[in-house]
Amino acid sequence: MLLPYELDGAMPGLRALPHAAVKGLMAIPSPTSYPEQARLYSRRLRELALRHARQPISAVSLEALSMDMPNGSHVAVEEGATMVRVGTAIFGARCA
Repeated sequence: MLLPYELDGAMPGLRALPHAAVKGLMAIPSPTSYPEQARLYSRRLRELALRHARQPISAVSLEALSMDMPNGSHVAVEEGATMVRVGTAIFGARCA
């Protein structure tokens, strides 16, 4: 797991990993009852992917954007998600 500010420094190192390929980015925002509150995280993830997709690193394509937004998958899709996690919507909340 990388924090957004760590991504810049990590991308060039991917060239040294010939058997690894980065296909996308994933964000898991803090839980919220209001999907609109997570929109900023989705937007930042898309912007990070666009910025790094312009760098010529062969092991990186960043074609997938996964955004975990229970009760807000429509917001994630509006912001460019190509994958959303819907486990809670299907299986319910996790037991502690």
